[in-house]
Amino acid sequence: MRLIGGILSLASLVMATTATAPSTRFPRAVEYSRPGGVPLYFDAAIPPGPGPFPAVVIVHGGGWVRGDRRADVLPLFRPLEDAGIAWFSIDYRLLRNISEFNAPIDDVRNAVVYVREHAAEYRVDPNRIALIGESAGGQLAAMAALNPKPGGDVRGVVAFYAPTNLADLAKNSDLIPSELRASLSDTPFAALLLQGLRQLSPVEKVTPGAPPFLLIHGTEDGLVPFTQSQAMCSRLKAAGTSCELLPIEGGGHGIRWWESALPREATEYKTEMVRWLRHILNA
Repeated sequence: MRLIGGILSLASLVMATTATAPSTRFPRAVEYSRPGGVPLYFDAAIPPGPGPFPAVVIVHGGGWVRGDRRADVLPLFRPLEDAGIAWFSIDYRLLRNISEFNAPIDDVRNAVVYVREHAAEYRVDPNRIALIGESAGGQLAAMAALNPKPGGDVRGVVAFYAPTNLADLAKNSDLIPSELRASLSDTPFAALLLQGLRQLSPVEKVTPGAPPFLLIHGTEDGLVPFTQSQAMCSRLKAAGTSCELLPIEGGGHGIRWWESALPREATEYKTEMVRWLRHILNA
């Protein structure tokens, strides 16, 4: 009877401990901004425990005109959760024309400020926040980090195959029809367009004091050339900023594609991403 009573007491203690222990929180569709009456949301995962935890704000890709805050960046979630890093994956305003390009950059800036202002609510450390962006989201994350709003500084940026020199892409990308490029050649409109694209290019916004970057890029990317990340990393280092470049050998454009086509490399980038984040976020 004593043995049975002891077992029951132990079981009660375990159940009570389990019931009161914080569990992983998965906030869904939390509105963080409403620019022009358009609600923008994030999904999140907060590690169990009292915290405060390091955190990342994730910016999906999609060519600035489409994309999904869950499907496009799904491979990133589990490695971050396993590392005890909170993540917030955000919506942003999608483009209808090039004149609106600053809107999604502002949305990313606002998301960082929101997370910092609500850090206690989500058990995260407001001084240990980084940005992660893939494809177009990498350009947006880099622009937000290089020119943050007051209270929106981040500790670092992980950018996957990010277009960091939009003017160079416009001039040289095979995805732009040669006829269109020829029609714009040496025209006032072309000059204005290229000037605007340079203003939206992270490589042109690097200054001393910029946060550290980890650039991850497939060597066979047919959409955003690997050389874009090489040039961005060189520019950051020239400004005295830390930059690491992780080439994914044979990789094309997209982490979801890497999952099936390059499983070993997909495992490698996750390990390196977590290692780098732990270092810059003191995790």
